[in-house]
Amino acid sequence: MVHTVPQVELGILSGREVVGTFDGGDMSSDGGVVLVAEAERKLGVIQRMASVIDDRRDPRKVRHGISEMLAQRVFGIACGYEDCNDFDDLFRDPALKVAVGRLPSTGHDLASQPTLSRLENSVGAGELYRMSEVLVDLFVEGRDQPPTWVIIDVDATDDPTHGQQQLTGFHGYYDEHCYLPLIVTARADGGPDELLATVLRPGRTHAGAGALTVLRRIVARLREAWPEVRIIIRGDSGFARPEIYDWCERNGIHYLIGLATNNRLRKLAERHLQAARVEHLLHGEKVRRLHEGHYAADSWPHQRRVLIKAEVTQQGDNPRFVVTSLQGDPLLLYDLYARRGEQENRIKELKRDLAMDRTSCHRFLANQFRLLLHSAAFVLLSYVRKCLAGTELAEAQVCTLQRKLLKLGVLVKQSCRRVWLRFPSSCPVQHLWPLVLARIRA
Repeated sequence: MVHTVPQVELGILSGREVVGTFDGGDMSSDGGVVLVAEAERKLGVIQRMASVIDDRRDPRKVRHGISEMLAQRVFGIACGYEDCNDFDDLFRDPALKVAVGRLPSTGHDLASQPTLSRLENSVGAGELYRMSEVLVDLFVEGRDQPPTWVIIDVDATDDPTHGQQQLTGFHGYYDEHCYLPLIVTARADGGPDELLATVLRPGRTHAGAGALTVLRRIVARLREAWPEVRIIIRGDSGFARPEIYDWCERNGIHYLIGLATNNRLRKLAERHLQAARVEHLLHGEKVRRLHEGHYAADSWPHQRRVLIKAEVTQQGDNPRFVVTSLQGDPLLLYDLYARRGEQENRIKELKRDLAMDRTSCHRFLANQFRLLLHSAAFVLLSYVRKCLAGTELAEAQVCTLQRKLLKLGVLVKQSCRRVWLRFPSSCPVQHLWPLVLARIRA
């Protein structure tokens, strides 16, 4: 059977017909994937995750190792290819082969979609648990000195489902059938947010369900490494659960957790809101004042300190409440709580840029496995971003890193002694490559 090369007509240029064909040979549109591979060589997140997966295949018939298949999937996700189906064509991509560790011309092609899908459906719950521990270990090992403070942010997000996936359910808040992943990030001594956990949960789940179990595991690992570290946990009102407060207080952990507004809290804030309304009427501008009080729900054993944001805008009253174990200026503490919004930016990157919500397998555990693959891609890209400090891409979103660093056309040539990656001479970020590689390898 003769293979027909696609050909497209692209108009006329100076009297000449412009024609496009897909027969350029050993070229790739994702030359920057080798930067992600360098980050993997430094961090070893893929190798660590692969090491806890039990390979039950006959070794005499194995062509694609577990670590190679994980690298193939994670590097593909980092470049924007979230589906196994993408490897129907990408399995022979020369830049991806180099990144995974295979020669571009004479090395075996990468794994096919069916092989990758079998891997996704073969991993058990115990292996997934051990894979998830890698994220916390990387956070701990990424510091030369024990930090003074670690701030842990916990949040839930929707992951829409389609079809008869295991444990899908209708969630009233999101008004859709979905899963409800739990996302945990942390920052140490004011550093950047780092991913500690992505736990897939059934759709019919309260936002705070299971959060305490995950937090216990993370805090135990942090204190094992840093016995003197002080820890703050932040979360929205979905995590306003008495068992979380009680556990934090028993274990010397501070917390800043939002409270859903109710009549008793409104009564507590009323006099502050009245003063804010008067000020708003006098000046016509938004008024925001922070106060404090003490409050106890019926299920609480004692009263706790509550920060009260008395805000009045053109749209009316906008009170907010945060329960905390911290002492200090209410304004400073509320601003510290409000900075948890930075975690939402990380969740947007996971979902929008890395398609973390592409959990379309039927089996629930296979979808949790996918979640961890996307988490590994995020960790590697975050490390590349960290190595861009002081450059124009220092605070770039993941989608910008993909567009400017990874999506680079490259001609790949293999000789007896070398593998050449020939990038365009007009590449606008070529000046960043020596710097990033030096920092990754430092």
